[in-house]
Amino acid sequence: MAFTLMDLPYAYDALEPHLDARTMEIHHGKHHAGYVAKLNGVLEGHDDLLNGDLVDILSNLNKVPDAIRQKVINLGGGVYNHNLYFSSFSTKGGGKPVGALAQAIDSELGGFEAAKKTLSDNAVNLFGSGWSWLCVENGKLVYATSQNQDCPLSNGQTPILTIDVWEHAYYLKFQQLRPNFVDAFWEVVDWSIINDRYEAAK
Repeated sequence: MAFTLMDLPYAYDALEPHLDARTMEIHHGKHHAGYVAKLNGVLEGHDDLLNGDLVDILSNLNKVPDAIRQKVINLGGGVYNHNLYFSSFSTKGGGKPVGALAQAIDSELGGFEAAKKTLSDNAVNLFGSGWSWLCVENGKLVYATSQNQDCPLSNGQTPILTIDVWEHAYYLKFQQLRPNFVDAFWEVVDWSIINDRYEAAK
């Protein structure tokens, strides 16, 4: 089976006024969909990868033929990163972390406000296009950033939360004001989802 575009668990306008409907529609329906289609094209003739698991592929890039490896990093990362990003939100978003994740953030990262500031600063200060991540590595929470569509899975880390700072994620509404977009991001994060990912990664 080829890879498919994930369905959003909410309407394009569900996250208004924080993330606007037009941006969500273009981001998911054009950019995300484009990565899916191009990944499937690159993997034609490589049935083991086309029928494989994206987490396994990005975690074991040495198994990807040299001739297509960089394209798989770019396009496979584009699919996985966006899957994680879009499935982090709900109309019940905002607030603070819950459950075991909240306890880990307090004990390992100095509390939510400190963690939020670091993740936000990493996003705002990242040069060019990329991502600010909260990951689990060896059972502990760690920060990461990546350029383009690089994914922490390829570095042995399990992502649980990400801020997309490609301009297509925010430019229609926020233009050059990336910090304002990052502030809005926190208003739609569903912490129960992030906590579930954390517990699974542990």
